[in-house]
Amino acid sequence: MRAVVQDRYGDTDMLRFEQTARPTIADHEVLVRVHAAGLDRGTVHNMTGKPYLMRVLGFGFRGPKNRVPGLDVAGTVVEIGASVTRFAVGDEVYGISRGSFAEYAAAREDKLAPKPPSLTWEQAAVVPVSGITALQAIRDAGRLEAGQSVLVIGASGGVGSYAVQIAVSMGARVTGVASTAKLDLVRSLGAEQVIDYTYEDFADGSHRYDLVLDIGGSSSLSRLRSAVAPRGTLVIVGGESGGNLTGGIDRQLRAVLMSPFVGQRLTMHATKERATDLAPLTDLVEAGQVLPSLERTYRLDQVPEALRSLASGAVRGKVAVVV
Repeated sequence: MRAVVQDRYGDTDMLRFEQTARPTIADHEVLVRVHAAGLDRGTVHNMTGKPYLMRVLGFGFRGPKNRVPGLDVAGTVVEIGASVTRFAVGDEVYGISRGSFAEYAAAREDKLAPKPPSLTWEQAAVVPVSGITALQAIRDAGRLEAGQSVLVIGASGGVGSYAVQIAVSMGARVTGVASTAKLDLVRSLGAEQVIDYTYEDFADGSHRYDLVLDIGGSSSLSRLRSAVAPRGTLVIVGGESGGNLTGGIDRQLRAVLMSPFVGQRLTMHATKERATDLAPLTDLVEAGQVLPSLERTYRLDQVPEALRSLASGAVRGKVAVVV
């Protein structure tokens, strides 16, 4: 099969487009004929091996644990393992796989769900990782309730574009933070207010929110807290502020350690990859309350270009790879 392959950490010049063997599946897995794959910031980190902490945590020391990159997948089941009961050959699925930048990918049964009929392959492929992250961050970590005010920092990105829509669907009043060129996208997602971070400071104290969701940001903990209501909640999802060693994890840990000693609830979110959260996302998609914000698609041999664009921060919403 055709696949993107990487043996050592580095930039996009470490990626090769070549023929390789189809993956074999375990009893609890299915083999998916990939029609489209999604990309997110995690894909970039897995390529570079940075922050270095992730290498210690089991992602691979000198090179990626999985030679074929890619998690988000949408495609057709072509083979099932002996223990699989939820899917049959021919089913159209989407979810999280291992190695979706290829013509075929293996995926655990419990990380897949039926593809929403209303979505194209490309749209479906950009939902799983970012959509699940946004849902869990808002519902579980943020404990959002209807009528509350929410500030989404990074509202135009992959996770942020879903977070805005999910929060609106739950009855929240949403303010999104983005750059000038991306404000129209954030408004179209349902945000009542937008903040252009190139001209305005969300942490100037003029507004405080019941829930602040910081997605892949670099603001200090003190700045973030100044935007949180006295009894509000701060959820930190990822971050780009900790350098090559720890990434943003140090900021997240400081928040968790400080939380018991302040009136605000300060927490972090680490995504749990589970198909049970694809079900409510599918419901929101079918109800028209969540729509993937797909900016562009790339061919499989254009994955390096797609990753460079994603790493630059220029992407509005999501990008997909058509296989």
